[in-house]
Amino acid sequence: MMERMRKFDYSDLDGRLLQLLVAVVEAGSVTGAAQRLGVTQSAVSHLLDKLRGITGDPLFVKSGRGIVATARAESLALQARELLATMERFCLSGEFDPARWQTTFTVAANDFQRDLLLPPLMARLRSQAPGLVLRVISSGIPSLEMLRHEHCQLVISPRPPDGADILQKRLFEDDYRVFYDPAQREAPQTKAAYLAAEHITVVYEPRRALDLDQWLATRGVQRRFSVMVPGFAGLPPFIRGSQLLATAPGLLQSHLLRDLASAKVPVPCPTMPMYMIWHMRHQHDPAHRWLRAELEAVVGAAVSTP
Repeated sequence: MMERMRKFDYSDLDGRLLQLLVAVVEAGSVTGAAQRLGVTQSAVSHLLDKLRGITGDPLFVKSGRGIVATARAESLALQARELLATMERFCLSGEFDPARWQTTFTVAANDFQRDLLLPPLMARLRSQAPGLVLRVISSGIPSLEMLRHEHCQLVISPRPPDGADILQKRLFEDDYRVFYDPAQREAPQTKAAYLAAEHITVVYEPRRALDLDQWLATRGVQRRFSVMVPGFAGLPPFIRGSQLLATAPGLLQSHLLRDLASAKVPVPCPTMPMYMIWHMRHQHDPAHRWLRAELEAVVGAAVSTP
């Protein structure tokens, strides 16, 4: 069957097939890709057969009850994302009209900045660019590859990756505060009380502490961490009903940690910056520039304390 399909060549390739490949790779299933693209499963299967003929590769193989992408499919999906972005820029080379923008825009962010900025951003986008789908992925500790290989078009993070082709703009700064359960303990008023307590922190990657934790440790502030969680959303369940302290961005009191008490950190602390980060290929793209401006527009209200 594969030999019969080799009659196709690169001239049979179009944007729909590129979108299909990316959708199946990201969804990990024909069903998920069909739902994302708004087509039937049979249509996805038919187009996959065509794409297999063009590439000469099975692209996806069965694994248990699902499918997994071949190494070739993963590599082609990276190229497909870049080609789709180029095609989109081609179509938008004239005057940009957000109302006519039909795209999926991927933003990488962790739970703090995600919950703080992206819901109000989406509220603006929904009215101005109804054809835009906002896809949010976790940034962890951002890497250059996330932006270079179009895993996302924008990163929001306090830790920009270092690369000559990576651009950034500071969105805001936040002060750290100590969060605790007021029903279980009082706020630590002194450095001694702070160091005597048990602490909880966030570790996005093994053996890679938060910038704050590294900053304090290098200055001799050695805390005892009893719990480490993969994101700020994991802090509240452990703090409630316990003596644990969490030193975290103060703006978390407006959403994720709103039912906990907070106090000033009783040791010197830096501020936490937040940046939006993008690849230089998007610097002058009118659509990308417009979305960056929309993100900046929601920052003021999002970071204002009630």
